Amino acid sequence: MHRSSLRDWLRWQEGLHPRTIELGLQRVAAVAKRLGVDRTGAPVITVGGTNGKGSTVAYLEAMLWALGYHPGTYSSPHVQRYNERIRIDGREATDETIVAAFEAVDEARADIPLTYFEFGTLAALHLFRAAKCDVWLLEVGMGGRLDAVNILAADVAVLTNVELDHTDWLGHDRDSIGREKAGIMRPNRPVILGSAAMPRAVMAHARCLGSDTRRLGREFDFGAPVGAVHWWWRGRSAHLSELPLPGLSGQHQLANAAAALAALEAFGESATRLAAAARRGLPRVRLPGRAQWFAGPPDWLLDVAHNAAAATRLAALLRARSGPGRVRCVFGLLQRKDLAGVVAPLLPLVDQWYLLQLADDEALAAARVAAHLRAYEAQIASIGSAHELVNRVHGEADMADCIVAFGSFRVVAEILHELRLLGRLR
Repeated sequence: MHRSSLRDWLRWQEGLHPRTIELGLQRVAAVAKRLGVDRTGAPVITVGGTNGKGSTVAYLEAMLWALGYHPGTYSSPHVQRYNERIRIDGREATDETIVAAFEAVDEARADIPLTYFEFGTLAALHLFRAAKCDVWLLEVGMGGRLDAVNILAADVAVLTNVELDHTDWLGHDRDSIGREKAGIMRPNRPVILGSAAMPRAVMAHARCLGSDTRRLGREFDFGAPVGAVHWWWRGRSAHLSELPLPGLSGQHQLANAAAALAALEAFGESATRLAAAARRGLPRVRLPGRAQWFAGPPDWLLDVAHNAAAATRLAALLRARSGPGRVRCVFGLLQRKDLAGVVAPLLPLVDQWYLLQLADDEALAAARVAAHLRAYEAQIASIGSAHELVNRVHGEADMADCIVAFGSFRVVAEILHELRLLGRLR
């Protein structure tokens, strides 16, 4: 197959390995060594957890850049463009540079099969080395212990939280999942725990490694009155006040920003530089599909919430919204997700459901979602494609209504595309 474009390469990668997900480090580590990216020559900050990984990475990226660093950032999945996954100095890598990196990875791997995620991970590391990035920010794709980014030892590891998700791969309880996610920790190095309610297995692993553990509510903390326009953060040696709110919406984003600040403190930054980083970096963060509002009328809220904990946070955002209008929800989900757990927090808040049938073999059938919702007397307005649903909900919504789209990255991607066609995005 001739592969000249980024799209060609991505299509080819999807069929390179017989499995979409193949946890393990042996193959990817072997190729990394051949490629010369098994050692970075730069500090590594690895971010894992169930929810908030992408936001925390974005906060770290923005603050490091504000402090004069030259960060390379790898995150996943993307919402609209594959290029979102690989950024240098906050700018997405171009198609041409990614294709060149793919060519280098392909040459280095020889006959070693790689998954789509592994191929992309190695390409990102190759680009960071070529660009001489002085900090490498790596977001775990799934789990941690056997995730491809874990071939590199984290100088600072961040674990945002541990909730139930990817249970078929990681385990069916928080201790089992936490044990996998704690695999990004390294002996005697800092680990930031962004939740006060970490599973016992996480804490036990940190103690076993002798990690420099910094836990929310103990070694660092934050606070902000409801409706405040500023917040405060306290670490081991710094206490910052009158900080601007992060660029992403929701009270939970303060916890993500607080964990990012704790990581920078563990990285060795002074109180003065931490304050400068927060003030210059946090407000500028934008991330597609993370509590992303588009002003109406009617207003739109897009969120990639696809597990119960994330859906609970989305429900809190809707409760905090003022206004007399109704809530109309465009929703779709993948089969491997917990349908009951994801929709439960939204059931009391949503007036009308518009069910998106994703053109994906892994998607949950919209008819099955409808049957589940009807059991709770939820009102199903329509089932269809993104184009059909966006046009219908716009025709039916009042000016004071709020339209929510959530459930998976694919849902947000398709709705963003349709809103762009309608001229709703600036």
